[in-house]
Amino acid sequence: MTTIGFIGAGHIGGQIARKAVELGYDVVISNSRGPETLADLIAELGPTARAATPAEAAAAGDFAVVSVPLKSIRDVPVEPLAGKVVLDTNNYYWERDGHVPALDAGEATTSGLLQEQLPQSKVAKAFNHIRFSQITTDGTPAGTPNRRALATASDFPEAAELVTRFYDEFGFDTVNMGPLSESWRTERDRPAYVIRQNVPELAENLAKAPRTI
Repeated sequence: MTTIGFIGAGHIGGQIARKAVELGYDVVISNSRGPETLADLIAELGPTARAATPAEAAAAGDFAVVSVPLKSIRDVPVEPLAGKVVLDTNNYYWERDGHVPALDAGEATTSGLLQEQLPQSKVAKAFNHIRFSQITTDGTPAGTPNRRALATASDFPEAAELVTRFYDEFGFDTVNMGPLSESWRTERDRPAYVIRQNVPELAENLAKAPRTI
């Protein structure tokens, strides 16, 4: 059985965990406040879920989902994630995170910053441009007409391939944006952000996204 380690258990992380358990994954979930604060979520998820520290969740996962605010990515454990695919769900909200000049100037990406934090991991953008509640409600079987599509980006083909398979299990098609340097195309206030779109529509919205907002 594949185990997913979750670093962050907020809206997005918690919702991905719900669907993952439904699909048969084991999940190990952590947050910044301690495993005891996750008791209600673990009770909801059932026997294939357990709470842990971030380092324990990172070590337990065959791959990981990092879903923490941008301002907290320096707290993501490094060594336990070495060699693993890491799904990054983050967006840059300067009101929450504070201004990051390299992001404001279009010289960096949020996923690129996480990749710098995790130099031995294989970071891929995932689930950052869908409303968290729709992660468990908008998926449909492969081949469904007008199936919703989500985008990914990674510097590692195997990481993008994992996200593509994972999306498909969740009921979504995939558009691959290319390397992490292109991952800004799905972020906040851009055409592809939190709207329902199929593959051609998503590809079009990615193409017309402005680099800076």
